[in-house]
Amino acid sequence: MRLRHVCFSHGQESGPWGTKIRAMAGVARGLGWTVESLDYQGMEDPRERAAKLDGRLVELGGAPVLVGSSMGGFVSVRAAARRPVRGLFLLAPALYLPPLEQWLPGSLPACPTFIVHGWRDDVVPCEGSLRYARETLGSLLLLDGDHRLTANIDVICRELEAFLSMLDAEDSQDAGA
Repeated sequence: MRLRHVCFSHGQESGPWGTKIRAMAGVARGLGWTVESLDYQGMEDPRERAAKLDGRLVELGGAPVLVGSSMGGFVSVRAAARRPVRGLFLLAPALYLPPLEQWLPGSLPACPTFIVHGWRDDVVPCEGSLRYARETLGSLLLLDGDHRLTANIDVICRELEAFLSMLDAEDSQDAGA
């Protein structure tokens, strides 16, 4: 059986157990997944954050689902390009922004990907999520929301539940094959 573990990566202006992460962690736990949220507070350099997540993935020794918000989305994508992951669930990921764009991997992760972004995001334009979804053939949900997506937590939780359930269903099919 595959690892059923979710690693959350928060954004630059938030902490490891903010409102969205607590809500999503409850969803994952309710489905029987284990969860953790890495603490990047005080780490301004996104490469340092990515190295921390990369080290954690080595320790886990399996392929977790990475959930990243804003800068945490960038960190998750970068780590997923280096280590096996079961999927990426990204919230307003800070992709294709200077100087972050230069640190994106040349080869983007090939794993199931779901992105949620707000049309009214004035911090990270949704065009980066559109580009990433197109380049990776990932799924993208654009909502009437801002960068924090706090008004959209219920929708985000439903989508995460569907995403994790889809991964479980794929595992069941693989086991039966």
